[in-house]
Order: sequence, then structure tokens, then C-alpha cells
Amino acid sequence: MTSTVPALGTRTGEGSALQAVLLDMDGTLVDTEGFWWDVEREVFASLGHTLDETWRHVVVGGPMTRSAGFLIEATGADITLAELMVLLNEGFEDRIGRTLPLMPGAARLLAELSEYEIPTALVSASHRRIIDRVLSVLGPHHFRLSIAGDEVTRTKPFPDPYLLAAAGLGADPARCAVVEDTATGVAAAEAAGCRVVAVPSVAPIGPAAGRTVVSSLEEVDLAFLRGLMTEMR
Repeated sequence: MTSTVPALGTRTGEGSALQAVLLDMDGTLVDTEGFWWDVEREVFASLGHTLDETWRHVVVGGPMTRSAGFLIEATGADITLAELMVLLNEGFEDRIGRTLPLMPGAARLLAELSEYEIPTALVSASHRRIIDRVLSVLGPHHFRLSIAGDEVTRTKPFPDPYLLAAAGLGADPARCAVVEDTATGVAAAEAAGCRVVAVPSVAPIGPAAGRTVVSSLEEVDLAFLRGLMTEMR
């Protein structure tokens, strides 16, 4: 996954200093947040438990260890964290093996970033085995690197994944635009000092300083992302 990129920090005709774009995966590029919840419900049903719909907002967007641990504690299911994570990953892989819908605007945005050789990273709390399956559909050539939740000591909502991605691309986090769909991911990106575009999927996300909220990726293009950096000045 290599490409020729312009010098980082080079200003464009629009006066932009956008250095890199860091993209979340589930619920941002691929319409899979619902897949995770469906798999969680099915796994716990097989264990004799019914998940409360209100728990969906608790488990969305975070690391699997947190989500799985919460569900074990909430249900009292007789299963270890390690066993549950295996079942969840296997169930999810089965789902995306059958269908993997992209979010509206995702394919167009990725194509535009590639066309203009914008350094781009995929930053997800999902495990590497899941990311690699999704990358085969999204096109690995769109990304200079990818960061998986099981490859960092602290994943979202900690800033570590985004700081690692920015460093890997040789970019200043403050000059990186992040696109996220959950409050957990937004918190991680903001803690890293990035400019954030929130595209809420399961739960609403309010506006805040340094954060722009849109209803769909169809509202996001390269000019829009460059404009975030222009606003900083």
C-alpha cells in the first residue's frame, strides 16, 4: 500500500494545509454497526440471554473487550471474555462474508482522496482479522496504513490509535481530518488533537469546538476537509 504523495504541509490552491485523512471503519465507511449488534444478540441468545435494546448505545464504537465485558456482566452469561470475543469475531466475519454494504458517499470519498494522493489511514477498534476482510472490499490501495484495535495497548476512546496513524503518515495530528460515527471515536480523535467530522450512526453526536457534524458522507469531499484546516487559521 504505497503511493506518491506531495510534501506534507504543502498548501494547495485553496490555501489548505491538510496533511492526512484518518477514517474510522464500522459505521463510517461500511454499514456494519448493526451487524455487530445482530451478532451480539445471536450469540447471547444461544447462551440463553436476551440483550436489552438500550445496551446497544453502550457497546457501540468501543473496543471489543469493553463491549464484550459489559455484556457478560449485564447478562451474567457463563462465558469467558476470550471465548466470547472468538464467537463475536466469527459471527461478524460470517456476516461480512455474505454482504458488506458501504455507507453512502464512502466509495466516492475514497476515490477522490486516492486521486489527489492524500495520505489516508484506516483507524478502527475492530481486530486485524476483521479489518483485513473489510479492506479487501474497500480496496487496500486507498490506504497508506491501517490501525487495528488489537494492535494498540489502548484503543478508542484513548487517542493512541489516531496519534499512531498520524505518526505513521508523518503528519501533525492538528493537520489531520478524522471522520468518525460514534462518540467513542470522536473522543479519541479529539484527544489526539485532530479536526473531527462526525457522521452519527447509532447515537446522536452534538457539535463542539473543533468538530463538525454532518448527516452523511455525501456531504464530505476533499474541498470540505481542506476547509476544516482553513477555518483553523
